[in-house]
Amino acid sequence: MAKHDYAERFHAGTLTDGWRWFGSHPDKKNGAEGWTFRVWAPHAQSVCVVGDFNSWTDGVHPLTRDGEIWEGFIPGLGEYTSYKYAVTGPDGEVRLKTDPYAFHCETRPATAGKLYDIEDFKWTDAAFLSKQEKHQVYESPLNIYEVHLGSWKKRPNGDFYDYKDMAKELAAYVKEMGYTAIELLPVLEHPFDGSWGYQCTGYFAPTSRYGTPKDFLWFVNHMHKNGIAVILDWVPAHFCKDAHGLYEFDGGCCYEYSDPNKWEHASWGTRVFDYGRPEVKSFLFSSARFWLEECHIDGLRVDAVASMLYLDYSRQGGAWTPNKYGGHENLEAIDFLRELNAMAFSVKPGVMMIAEESTAWPMVSRPADIGGLGFNLKWNMGWMNDMCHYLKLDPWFRQDHHKDITFSMMYAFSENFVLPISHDEVVHMKGSVVGKMPGDYTNQLRCTRGFYAYLLAHPGKKLLFMGAELGQWHEWNDKESLDWYLLENEENQKIHRFFKEANDFYKKEPALWEIDFSWEGFEWLVVDDNHNNVVVFLRKDKKGRDLLCAVNFSPNTYEGYRMGVPAHKQYTPVFNTDAAEYGGDGFGDTEPVPVEAAPSHGKEHSAAIRIPAFGAVFLRGEGTFPKPKAVKEPKAVKEPKAVKAVEKVSKAAGKTVKASAKALVKTVKSSAKAEKAPKEGSAEKPARKPRAKKQAKELKET
Repeated sequence: MAKHDYAERFHAGTLTDGWRWFGSHPDKKNGAEGWTFRVWAPHAQSVCVVGDFNSWTDGVHPLTRDGEIWEGFIPGLGEYTSYKYAVTGPDGEVRLKTDPYAFHCETRPATAGKLYDIEDFKWTDAAFLSKQEKHQVYESPLNIYEVHLGSWKKRPNGDFYDYKDMAKELAAYVKEMGYTAIELLPVLEHPFDGSWGYQCTGYFAPTSRYGTPKDFLWFVNHMHKNGIAVILDWVPAHFCKDAHGLYEFDGGCCYEYSDPNKWEHASWGTRVFDYGRPEVKSFLFSSARFWLEECHIDGLRVDAVASMLYLDYSRQGGAWTPNKYGGHENLEAIDFLRELNAMAFSVKPGVMMIAEESTAWPMVSRPADIGGLGFNLKWNMGWMNDMCHYLKLDPWFRQDHHKDITFSMMYAFSENFVLPISHDEVVHMKGSVVGKMPGDYTNQLRCTRGFYAYLLAHPGKKLLFMGAELGQWHEWNDKESLDWYLLENEENQKIHRFFKEANDFYKKEPALWEIDFSWEGFEWLVVDDNHNNVVVFLRKDKKGRDLLCAVNFSPNTYEGYRMGVPAHKQYTPVFNTDAAEYGGDGFGDTEPVPVEAAPSHGKEHSAAIRIPAFGAVFLRGEGTFPKPKAVKEPKAVKEPKAVKAVEKVSKAAGKTVKASAKALVKTVKSSAKAEKAPKEGSAEKPARKPRAKKQAKELKET
């Protein structure tokens, strides 16, 4: 594309591949090999490139201004050379800034960009990408393992794994455990470990904590070779105020809003992108496309969408500026998100665009042309909050909070939901998944199994943060590895096996994922049994086959728990969280449970099952309820026998009776024809033989 085309689209807010033009790229001019630099700095008086090659001296390698864009060529530089831009602002102050479009950066605490050629990586994931392009996420299993690369596993000396070694171990583990995708907490370059990547400086640079950009590409490629989709947390809601980053990049408000009522999230200490500025939109569109196209990422989970949508988000005391209609909706951000999603699907038709949106904003996961934001999936934050509240309750008090486990079905199909138990729910004194549960450790593990079964059975796609599958009892610590040593214990080996086999069961059971976003795939059987802390429902696949899911959140076992069911022949047990191999007592049905013609819960048929304490059982409906056997009908009297009997009596009675006999035979004939079929609504045909004998006897007596 010609230079003026890039510039024109950039200033129009429609440039989506800006990394190809901006930043630093290997080049050749006048026979000399070197690097071309290009950066947007509209308020700057001057911009120079500084680095190791010129002792970080301003003024030695100045860039030339072309409108708001500065560019230049420096010969003789080698790959991995560290550099920054020395930007002189309108106030005359020189600010050293990392290239916003850099592909590679120094490892923290150093902050410079590094010259890096990201081209010519040898991808071998064409088959996976082809499959993903046609992938129908709505009607396929999606079970996401959320991972923080810095703390999933560390080397014995406490160092990080690099991308390649991590890929080998993580891919093997995720594949063995039966997850279908991983979601990475942000790997965009960021200065502070404790931000977990959510306060970024490098929107085109995989963090150097774990290796080079091509090492990261190798990581993604290896995941794909093992059939694992990669979702990346991406943060267009805000950016950190570190001096080397985007913050007041050229001495003025460049990437952030200039309105003090809009430019900052004070509670986070971050600046807010100006979604109404075309150049900022081009920057963010290009970042999203870079990860999807250049890095082969399969989905973006867009962080903190609620903070983008509302002008008064987390702003106290009326310190916010209304939109042009006087409302609190950020109209510019709404347009940005719609355009972002449209661009993403045009680049990658099978992409997962997932919104982390925590309010009741309507139609987040609906197309923009009907008023939606254009995402195809949304985190169900309401369900997550309700469940975490419920799980922490003493079982005795759960009866008063039964709506926590049922209310989600009031809105379950208003969006295409992902059910997340994310990193945010296992930090800051919230407790681990196991740690949220009541009772001693044995019961906590029992509760964890029952809850996870409920998560898999509830409509919606699934996400679980790393560590729960180990039975980890303390909170996540981003500075340390997961507690892998727990797997030396038998009880932890058993819950680890449970997660593996539960995930396998989920993938093999179409009723749990084929119809996740419609009432056609769900039916309540028992919704209101708060006294027993039990819910029972059906999940259904496209062929109409159903799976009965019974979950018990109480410490009581239930023998013969009856509920109304469809008219099947039987329900066959297919999964039980209380199995001995998972650490349970083995309480539950082991043989098919017959369906009976006994009304219950508004249905004509019912079944009685066994449900373990703090557990869940799944049973598959099979066959059709047997119809009651029809009563065998007596044979009707054949007409010739009736005539013969009457004629025998007539001979004995003489000629006088003969005429009457003929008349009677005529009557019997007529009666037999009339009684050949039963009347409408009758269950049996009438038996005529006894009636004919009676008539003959009466005639003889006459």
